[in-house]
Amino acid sequence: MKILTFDIEEWFHILDNKSTKTEKEWGNFESRIHANMDRIFHILEDNDLKATFFCLGWIAEKYPDVIRKIDQKGYEIATHSHMHQLAYEMSENEFEEDLKKSVFTLEDITGKKIETYRAPGFSITKNNLWVFEILKKYGIQNDCSIFPANRSHGGISSFSQSSPCLISYNGITLKEFPINTTNIMGKEIIFSGGGYFRLTPYTFIKKWTKKSDYVMTYFHPRDFDGDQPIIEGLNPFRKFKSYYGLEGCEKKIRKWVTDFKFVDLKTYDNNMDWKNKPTVYL
Repeated sequence: MKILTFDIEEWFHILDNKSTKTEKEWGNFESRIHANMDRIFHILEDNDLKATFFCLGWIAEKYPDVIRKIDQKGYEIATHSHMHQLAYEMSENEFEEDLKKSVFTLEDITGKKIETYRAPGFSITKNNLWVFEILKKYGIQNDCSIFPANRSHGGISSFSQSSPCLISYNGITLKEFPINTTNIMGKEIIFSGGGYFRLTPYTFIKKWTKKSDYVMTYFHPRDFDGDQPIIEGLNPFRKFKSYYGLEGCEKKIRKWVTDFKFVDLKTYDNNMDWKNKPTVYL
């Protein structure tokens, strides 16, 4: 089984870019969340799929109807932070306040406990492992933030697992669902979500998925929106990564979810034999 997840944010929630960094700048852009969510719902409903939705608290505050619709359709809701900021740029107090606000906002809307978290940009590094203590404090049992390879937003290239495991830090334990990698000529390659998925030809995605026992996907509403405006100020590489493959992404994911079996995180977790999973001590 492979895990299907979506990070619910607006099309302009692009990290490391001055014109889209904070809520002050976000007011300069039109909202496209409702139409983009409908695309995701249609993909899931057409293929009778469940998925886990990592939702921003900011989206929940501004568009609570989006969160209610996800919940009413029976999909699992998790948190993707409140204000979509890089975790390693925040102090411990700032991170705690942001997490608390996102968790409480989502729980107030759904009436259900939020137990799973993913950091924006997978921005947990060796220098901010204290986030796990704060996650545990607010009832988070599952983390999906570790990127076991180098990347612009951090990552932990020395992390020893690229499949589900337990992580232990300062006496607390969480279940970890890292991003999966595939090894090509000694280099760890990512292919299962976002820009990586859009950039990779489907022939390779299918080949690498077939040989992977574990796949953690992560898509955003903007990944399926070929008509979104071009954000000014992006350097050529970021512009290419942010916009390449948007037109064909929906067709590609529809092919993927028919070629392989996908489930939500809750289903995968419930079928996991955690007693025989390794513990990584951080």
